[in-house]
Amino acid sequence: MPPRRRCAFLSTDRLDGFVCDDDLAIEPLRALGWSVESLPWRAPRVEWRRFDAVVIRSTWDYQHDPRAFLAALERIAASGTLLQNPLELVGWNLHKSYLGDLAAAGIPTVPTIFGRALESGRLGALFEELRSDEIVLKPTVSANAGDTLRLARGAPAPALRRALTAFAEREFMAQPFLPSVVEEGEYSAVLFDGKHSHSLLKRPRAGDFRVQEEHGGSIAPVSRAEVAAAAEHIMHALPSVPLYARADFARDAAGGLLLMELELIEPALYFRIDAAAARRFARALDLRAAARPPTAR
Repeated sequence: MPPRRRCAFLSTDRLDGFVCDDDLAIEPLRALGWSVESLPWRAPRVEWRRFDAVVIRSTWDYQHDPRAFLAALERIAASGTLLQNPLELVGWNLHKSYLGDLAAAGIPTVPTIFGRALESGRLGALFEELRSDEIVLKPTVSANAGDTLRLARGAPAPALRRALTAFAEREFMAQPFLPSVVEEGEYSAVLFDGKHSHSLLKRPRAGDFRVQEEHGGSIAPVSRAEVAAAAEHIMHALPSVPLYARADFARDAAGGLLLMELELIEPALYFRIDAAAARRFARALDLRAAARPPTAR
């Protein structure tokens, strides 16, 4: 049967150095009558109206030019095609200040302090304010742990200079370092249409704290009812239910789960971890497209 509908997966210009398994969703979508092609989000002069759906996937360089990225998504949305996740959710999730919104809604999150133009005195005060001998500094718009730094109280001068240089003229966020990230690992729950699909445990390589595979981290499937429940609970605090989401958690000193990140833009969905995951994703997209009013385009 020839494809009845067309879908574009938004990607980056090059995926060299990244681990991506979005291709695993192509066959399940084809079985539902879709054709799929991958296009860079920077691609010029694309007639987006020819697609029935555009799904943001491996746009893993958007943080270098978030304004251009949002402008590209605005053009796609204005074309009348179905953009997923929706533009309003992407805009909200782009800046890590969304963590403050979720904390205010009662979601247990890692304590976070936001600032701009980091100076030496301010850096020292962060340890006191976060009540931690180790902190993690991150950009407020970031992906793949770029410029994510772990600092100890009394760190050597080169480490301090690196942090001050990295955030001298940009926004930053600071969080206490959670030892459980290296002792136990970081849990990720993947959801489709607000429902838990599968979970995994990500562990950093020896001597590191970053769990991403690009930094040497390892992943393994895991089944934890508490992780699935925590992730689905977060969905109720969102402005709308996303097609796809990934919630990343780590344990605090008391053993509770704290939300580290809620990824609604371009999270790796780890289809290869669960044999049925890509089919669940395809079905969720298919149902969402079918439920769209005919006049929406």
